Amino acid sequence: MILIALTAVLALVAGGCVCVVWAARGGPRWVRGVAAVTLTAGQLVRSSNRRRGVGGGGDDGGGDD
Repeated sequence: MILIALTAVLALVAGGCVCVVWAARGGPRWVRGVAAVTLTAGQLVRSSNRRRGVGGGGDDGGGDD
């Protein structure tokens, strides 16, 4: 059952990414809507990870000064 749920989530993520690329190339209105939802969901995930202190990126403070 968990495998089916994870497969469905993966299919939704892949479809959202396809819609983002298609919308950037001038796809139909529904594709632009799906792309907007996908980008908004990505922003929400990134902001929630940032609040919890999860994830990389940013300056690690180890420069060559």
